[in-house]
Amino acid sequence: MKAIIFDMDGVIINSEPLHFKIEKELLEELGGNISDEELQSFAGTTDYNMWSKFKEMFKLKPSVEELIEAKKERFMKRIDEVELVDNFMDFMLSAYEEGYILAIASSNNRRIVNAVVEKFQLGKYMKFIISGEEVNKGKPDPEIFLTAAKKINVDPSNCIVIEDATNGVKAAKAAGMNCIALKNLDSGNQDLSEADLIIEDFKELNLDILENLLK
Repeated sequence: MKAIIFDMDGVIINSEPLHFKIEKELLEELGGNISDEELQSFAGTTDYNMWSKFKEMFKLKPSVEELIEAKKERFMKRIDEVELVDNFMDFMLSAYEEGYILAIASSNNRRIVNAVVEKFQLGKYMKFIISGEEVNKGKPDPEIFLTAAKKINVDPSNCIVIEDATNGVKAAKAAGMNCIALKNLDSGNQDLSEADLIIEDFKELNLDILENLLK
């Protein structure tokens, strides 16, 4: 059995600019100030990890849980602004029809993951969906990918992860999985050098490339 495990933000949906915008707005309202580059370095990590660091860095008064909830509410109000990454759907459908087991392993919270899956009707194609709330350690720790592989009953060596962030690529390789990195300019300056293959568009992928990665 062979599987493809998709990250969500920046891979399935072009949402990173909205995340960055909301996070920066919220931080500034609370008295924090962060550069775009520093904020982008948190791409791929869980909400809890990121807001815990921000709370410590900027001595923020609200609890981590309150910060996560505030960010979540703002994102949900603007979810209609989010669109699919170009050519993702065509690629996903071709892999599905070829018999690959598909899964989503997102560091985002469960509410937003579910909303995205429902909005784009992805549930019928994905055998398993896991969010950052269901793991103890966020990316770059491999826990989320290893959990997904176990749930779909596919050996990590037979899994291909598609990621757009440094932390996600590191997590995939630490899990012993093949990794394709999507260089999404909207995800900021991410170091994708550890990936087995770097692409700029899903049109660059075909079934032969997937098979060669799994040999």
